[in-house]
Amino acid sequence: MFCPSYSILPAISLDGILHIQIVKGSFDGPTFCSFVERLLRCMNPFPGRNSVLVVDNCSIHHVEAVSALCEAR
Repeated sequence: MFCPSYSILPAISLDGILHIQIVKGSFDGPTFCSFVERLLRCMNPFPGRNSVLVVDNCSIHHVEAVSALCEAR
């Protein structure tokens, strides 16, 4: 019997969870971009509260569209 896997990605701040997304399988560049696009709606311009996005060195975090979304905001 096959059990599908799911991935969960929360964005956590000092105030709690800002945004959370669950996908079947794994996150990839497009699904991470979708996550960031929705997350940015919950964030504020710098230097306001919830204005800094911190990611690690995972390859999906370095998709050019992610940088473009953040810079456009």
